[in-house]
Amino acid sequence: MRNIHFFSEDTDFQLKQKGAVRHWLSNSVVAEGFRTGEINIIFCSDPYLLDINKQYLKHDTYTDIVTFDSSEKENVVAGDIFISVDRIRENAAKFGVPERDELHRVIIHGILHLCGYRDKKKADKLQMTEKEDFYLAKRVFV
Repeated sequence: MRNIHFFSEDTDFQLKQKGAVRHWLSNSVVAEGFRTGEINIIFCSDPYLLDINKQYLKHDTYTDIVTFDSSEKENVVAGDIFISVDRIRENAAKFGVPERDELHRVIIHGILHLCGYRDKKKADKLQMTEKEDFYLAKRVFV
């Protein structure tokens, strides 16, 4: 569980209830049949994530999340999850949900990507949303 780390880059955002979020994410990884390796969750600004999106993915668009899988062992989830706090705030307002809920949805989205779920095709996106909803309902710290 101590393998999940939280950082902030180009923002003063600080995650609340880090221990509870770490526990929730670890339980989610285990429920998917994996062990938790080193996972870094980096909260950042729109410009910071845009630079990453351009440099590594060749996408010139704002996004709420970029996930890099660095798993080296079978059945171990590891990687870096970059999350734009600016996008979270804007999307929460757009969808009429609390910022905390949108943040948690995006965090679990990144974890699910590390577990092998995709979201480019319609069927994959539907499955991803169902998994997000399932794990969001498992939060005991809301």
